[in-house]
Amino acid sequence: MNKITKRANQRISLGGAATLLIAVALVGQLLGFLRNRLVSTNITVRDPGSSDAFFVAFQIPDFFFFTIAAGALGVAFIPVISDVLQRGDKKKVWELTNSLLNLMLTVMLGVSIIIFLFADPLIRYVVGPKLVGTEHFDQAVTIMRILSLNPLLFTLSGILTSVQQSFGRFFFFAISPLFYNLAIIFSIFIFRDTIGVVGLGIGAFVGAILQLLVAAFGMKSLGYRYRPKILWKSEDFKSVLRQLPPRSIDQGMDSITSIVETNRAVALQVPGAVSYYNFATTLHNVPIMLLGTSIATAAFPRLTERLSQGRPDLFRRDFLRVLRLMIWLTMPVVVISFFCRGYLARLLFGDVAPEVALIFGYLTVAIFFRIIYSIVSRYFYAQKDTITPLLVSMFAIALNIYLAFNLAHPDSYGIAGLALAQSFVAVAEVAVLFGVMVMRDNKLIDADFWGGITKILSVTGFSILTAFTMISVLPLRITDEGFVTLSSKLGIIAGATILVHVIISAVFGLEEVKPVLRKARDIILKPIRAQ
Repeated sequence: MNKITKRANQRISLGGAATLLIAVALVGQLLGFLRNRLVSTNITVRDPGSSDAFFVAFQIPDFFFFTIAAGALGVAFIPVISDVLQRGDKKKVWELTNSLLNLMLTVMLGVSIIIFLFADPLIRYVVGPKLVGTEHFDQAVTIMRILSLNPLLFTLSGILTSVQQSFGRFFFFAISPLFYNLAIIFSIFIFRDTIGVVGLGIGAFVGAILQLLVAAFGMKSLGYRYRPKILWKSEDFKSVLRQLPPRSIDQGMDSITSIVETNRAVALQVPGAVSYYNFATTLHNVPIMLLGTSIATAAFPRLTERLSQGRPDLFRRDFLRVLRLMIWLTMPVVVISFFCRGYLARLLFGDVAPEVALIFGYLTVAIFFRIIYSIVSRYFYAQKDTITPLLVSMFAIALNIYLAFNLAHPDSYGIAGLALAQSFVAVAEVAVLFGVMVMRDNKLIDADFWGGITKILSVTGFSILTAFTMISVLPLRITDEGFVTLSSKLGIIAGATILVHVIISAVFGLEEVKPVLRKARDIILKPIRAQ
């Protein structure tokens, strides 16, 4: 291994990167909860349609960002950067970075202009036609125009943090989104009594600027210098461009699903339906971010490095270790999420809790499979295969849209139908990808892996029994209000479930629990030194 790669990978270990990302992601999600709680108590309770306008306005900017950039930057850019680092050519890294920056700057600037000019028809005919003729329609149009530059700002941030990840640096990648949520939170207090929900759009725009500034600061110590050039003839740059379209289309199709879901929620003509669904999906995204995205993001550079080294055996070993760990960590979280959905919704969203809890209950199955998808998809991306996930995603998106139209209407499941559709699709997508993965590499999944999964499922049975027993002992009552009461009950139920999960895992001899037990032993048995 050359000196550059060695130094880059010594910055932070896989475990350290995962821990950092999970810790900061947890802070980010707490800020996200605080943001949504404030939106709920300051906007939704006063005027549900107004907060609906806020969430509707994000759909088109998010669509363009996810379609053109978003996850495509990491999965298309990082493997190529890893190969260049293996060759020890740091100059080429900066040339690639500048080429992609300048290309995306040009493309996303054009996108921003389109969003600004066509905000009215995009909402009128695509996202929220049922808002037409109301004051909420005008609010949504105004907010979308304010957000028109956000896809550009997020794209530039994504490129810079992808480079940092390739060098084994995750700190600025982890903390930059925090400033986005903080800006929205401050905007609630600044504008709630003046321009109201439109002020949240201003907060989101300022937050995107802050996120880019933090990401740019993280490049300072790497010796990066910006140059306004695009090296079209570079084979490495061509490789990045070849990988971008499949993943971009994949991400864009996910965003189409979000647009369809918003359209269906607005079509129900139930004030607040869009907000309730967004609150529930925000809650469902927390474990996906903490256990799925964070761990998979930390593992991805290591997986690409193994393949760059020509070591598929180590790639296979590392992938299975991460997959098993994620399954073991996810099972108790899903159990707690399902049994404690009412406690969580009331604690976080107050008066709108019943609607949120109902939707979230249907999303708990999706939590597990979305987390697993985050690492299974990276199995393909590490091998520079973005076509297979795209094809599977096309099938999943089509299924999701079909189910959304059939399940989310007043004569069926209403707004909860969107959540039920998501869970069905999450199961199908992971099942198909997993099948393709096993067919390609018949040595990947062996008896040891299935034995470990069987043990994890057995342990989960005890976790379910514990959670059910605890909610029977500490039921959620109509009179339960306030942070202390709700958080105490939630904490006791969750704590007991996790404790049983760990203890039974140790009894079953699961490898995943051993680091937890070692850490607990070190803390308990660490001597206290007298000063």
